[in-house]
Amino acid sequence: MFERLAHAVTLADRERAGREASPTGAILDAQAARSGGVGPAGERGYDPARRVVGHKRHALTDTDSRLLIAAVSKTDLHDSLGGIALLRASRRLWPFLARGFADRAYRGERIGSATAITVEIVQPAEGQSGFVVQPRRWVIERTLVWISRCRRLARDHEVTPSSALAFFVLAAAMILIRRIAKGV
Repeated sequence: MFERLAHAVTLADRERAGREASPTGAILDAQAARSGGVGPAGERGYDPARRVVGHKRHALTDTDSRLLIAAVSKTDLHDSLGGIALLRASRRLWPFLARGFADRAYRGERIGSATAITVEIVQPAEGQSGFVVQPRRWVIERTLVWISRCRRLARDHEVTPSSALAFFVLAAAMILIRRIAKGV
């Protein structure tokens, strides 16, 4: 139910902004959410690179920071595998997606041949040191921060991935509802 609500609100906000209802470009990323220590151990995973036990939130947003589709998995699932599932699932709801942008975690033949969506890898400039805002990538990072501002999503307090996904999608829908309400 929350996914249908988020889809309808996304369409309404895109049309309110003067955009086509269905986007042609999207940005892909994942966020590891530290567990609140609840739920069965088999439902959570461990990401040694980030030293996080919990769930991983995979998100696909349009170029204006609207969540298009999301998924939640165990933290030990690699970003590219979650990205493949997200891109394949996006074809049903967003059939006109043609181009995607992602970070280096999604490079390789596996994600490039998963769907008809062309995935462009946004990489830092040669010799770059320190933090620099990368084109297109900042959009999804901003979306994940907005969603993480919801108190329930600051940590992963959900027992199952399905309930974590429901609250993640609901938070994204609430952001769009507020955006639409301010625009009226």
